Amino acid sequence: MSSFAKAGQLLELGLMVSARRVGITLNEVEARFGVSHRTAQRMLRELEAHFPDVESHLDDEGRKRWRIDPAQLRQLMSVSADELAALDLGIAHLERANLAIEAKTLTALKDKVMSLIPRPKVTRLETDHDALLEAQGFVARPGPRPRIDQECAANIAEAIKACRCVELSYRSHRDGEPKIRRVAPYGLLSGLRRYLVAVPSGDTSGAIRTYRMDAIYGVQLTSETFVRPESFDLQTFANRSFGVFQDDHEYGEVVWRFKPEAAEHARGFVFHPDQTTELADDGSLIVRFQAAGHLEMCWHLYAWGDKVEVVCPPRLREMVNRHQRNDFSAMP
Repeated sequence: MSSFAKAGQLLELGLMVSARRVGITLNEVEARFGVSHRTAQRMLRELEAHFPDVESHLDDEGRKRWRIDPAQLRQLMSVSADELAALDLGIAHLERANLAIEAKTLTALKDKVMSLIPRPKVTRLETDHDALLEAQGFVARPGPRPRIDQECAANIAEAIKACRCVELSYRSHRDGEPKIRRVAPYGLLSGLRRYLVAVPSGDTSGAIRTYRMDAIYGVQLTSETFVRPESFDLQTFANRSFGVFQDDHEYGEVVWRFKPEAAEHARGFVFHPDQTTELADDGSLIVRFQAAGHLEMCWHLYAWGDKVEVVCPPRLREMVNRHQRNDFSAMP
């Protein structure tokens, strides 16, 4: 790595440290820069050598964290045309996914960032930025997507931030007409559909449930507040499913075997964040993970035709066996 590249990496590390109020750990440096534990240690030593105001401390879990006052690096910070283009692409993606509230919030963030940049620098950035957007094009997610009532989405977002219960006018697939449900909203899951993650108010079992956003016809904020359990982590909850639908009765080990001719193609997919893969002696690829959501798995597996075998669970194997085809001209 050249000296210029090392300097850029050191500055990026400094900005990362200054952006975290509680500081960063060695593991976070390893993940951000894709380096080994030893290299991460060396990088942090370099940071301490060049920025004397870097502080280190042990957190409540005994992990060492490094931090620095953002004011120390403010004069070294700059915004690139690539970063602005990425922001605009993110906004466009959100708008195409019918997530107007999030798109509006990200647009406001971009405006704040632009207001902090000196005017001459903005003019140069805008020229490069427009050229980048034109070159990159807009990569949209094609295909159908469910409609979401934006007023309902706004009320739910407010309730999540304020930890207030809401009354939903909700129609499940079993209901002929919408019914009122009072829930404590914990968060949102985004996929082919968007789901609200919530606990029914007054449910002492603490059972976490999901509600389709496109099946919510009205949201009323209530004065009732709730406390989100410290043990609840939205990403951990999301990782229990293949898509976004949750069913505790389905949760368990999933094993798929991709035929040798499909193995290399399948290696290009991350089917689940916690998956493990193994290349068998015959050249087939075995993928293992723990999750629920058999129906969403079936939707995905159908696109692979007869190039994949469900080893387990038995119920999922039965669901796909009669629907696999051998005449697809391409894999996903």
